[in-house]
Amino acid sequence: MTATKPHPHECMRGLDKEAFLPKNTLKSIVLYFLLITGCGDRPSQDKQSSDIKTKVAFTDVTIEAGLGDFRHENGAFGEKWFPEPMGSGGGFIDYNGDFWEDILLVGGGVWSESGRERVPALHLYKNNGDGTFTEVTSQAGLNNIYTYPFGITVADYDNDDDQDFFLTTIGKNLLFENRGGRFEEVSEKAGLQNYSTLSSSAIFFDADRDGWLDLYIGNYIDWSPETDVRCSFGGKKGYCTPEVYEGSPSRFYRSNGDGTFTDVTQEAGFLPARGKTLGVAQHDYNKDGWPDLAVANDLDRDLLYENNGDGTFTERGMVSGMAFDEAGKARAGMGIDVAITDDTFEESIFIGNFQNEMIGVYRHMGNGFFMDRAAMSRIGRPSLEVLTFGLFLFDVDLEGDLDLFVVNGHIQIEIENDEDEFQFRQLPQLYINKGDATFELSKPQQGSVLAKPIVGRGAAYGDYDRDGDLDILITENSGPAYLWRNDLIGNDDKANFLRVRLLGTDSNRDGLGSTVTVFAGEQATLLRVKTGSSYLSQSEKTLTFGLGESVKIDSLKVGWANGSVGEFYNINVNQSLEITEGSNSLKYLKQ
Repeated sequence: MTATKPHPHECMRGLDKEAFLPKNTLKSIVLYFLLITGCGDRPSQDKQSSDIKTKVAFTDVTIEAGLGDFRHENGAFGEKWFPEPMGSGGGFIDYNGDFWEDILLVGGGVWSESGRERVPALHLYKNNGDGTFTEVTSQAGLNNIYTYPFGITVADYDNDDDQDFFLTTIGKNLLFENRGGRFEEVSEKAGLQNYSTLSSSAIFFDADRDGWLDLYIGNYIDWSPETDVRCSFGGKKGYCTPEVYEGSPSRFYRSNGDGTFTDVTQEAGFLPARGKTLGVAQHDYNKDGWPDLAVANDLDRDLLYENNGDGTFTERGMVSGMAFDEAGKARAGMGIDVAITDDTFEESIFIGNFQNEMIGVYRHMGNGFFMDRAAMSRIGRPSLEVLTFGLFLFDVDLEGDLDLFVVNGHIQIEIENDEDEFQFRQLPQLYINKGDATFELSKPQQGSVLAKPIVGRGAAYGDYDRDGDLDILITENSGPAYLWRNDLIGNDDKANFLRVRLLGTDSNRDGLGSTVTVFAGEQATLLRVKTGSSYLSQSEKTLTFGLGESVKIDSLKVGWANGSVGEFYNINVNQSLEITEGSNSLKYLKQ
């Protein structure tokens, strides 16, 4: 059956145009234009299906991998203080440089007012290379860190060939410098403790392309135990929404090239800002080679910072069409990621939102504007049923296009007593990219990891067992962590791949902001090396390209962060490569 294209105004039927079109604003014109021009892109009803079965299968290996004793502590002691449902994060870090991804988990904290014993803020697990992990928190110098923490971002900020990390907290954020596998906390002498607030997600990126990583710290609200507001939920005190608090503006620190940073938030154009940030992702929507930022805010408009190439940024969220939903309202933005997900080769921004709010799917239209394709992408309807935190794009089935994984979980456990349609624990969701700008929800099989409801928060991906497919790490609020092994490799002989690790010389050492494009047959796939994205979490920085049935790579192009380009030809599949900036040869790593 052939889908018919609706009249441009047909999709406006039922909408309150006065509410949709605030008067005398450019945002109104842009949103209206994008909506009516996007109507014809909606899949026909007869083509839609609620879910699919996928060949991808995950195995929960948390216990056998040695992570079973971990449990996040949110400090709750009956007062329902605002930050308690937020955490926690975690992710992948190769802290000892052996090319096996280790795991860093944020353990949480307790309130001094509760009188309870302190708990370690961090837990580091060394990858043994055999599918198991050993906790090395003490050996790495991280056992005496006590704070109330949230998330991490990992990078070689001082260009000395090892992985450092930054920890967001309530109060003073912390920077950990890696010194041969043992960490030293250096945030004060690095110039990163000039303010105190509740921070959430952070991102290392090279804003000015000088080879040194800068730092953007997403801040949430101005909160303390003394300013906690009592909100009623079912006649009892419950967790407030952020509407009752003032937002805390995010901060931007430029690297001085000597291990220290300078706060240039105002000078760089990041102020004024209302705060309430929960997620941040790097991208380059206008393809000028300069890194831009997309920011997800909670009940405030989302932001798009365009890099002007001179050390400053211009905020374009409203005029670009990605600041609000299609009705012109701010949503509860949390997890975020940005990548190319269809054959337009234009970037799309994915933002997780509250229950009864669709996941935002904003595709760049190539003209400075984004169109929200949540409904057209078929992600919108099933995402209404969940409250999404962690969110990322990755090629789960190695078919050459990026799929979407989200973790979900509510804030109020009491929600189940009032409305049966809402659950506190919620199912994770895996949306498979169909290759035609649409996604379909993977149907969880009985007993599968996708069929277990959790209070999901952080989510990250990494090939911890180095078999070529991407595994998943998840954190729960006041609960365990989960490591899911992807069992695609070995079960599908058509799942070919290529893994690429970049080493910058003139660019930053991690190659953050660099892109790699792989050409195989008629397929071209572009991925970006980055930190940030998801929610409070860090995925691995090695790039994994799914090649499907392709057995030969025609060419590979590296667009380095500083603007230089490298090209390589006739590469075999099912390999891991290391590419050094300025080198004409490839280093093959043992798979």
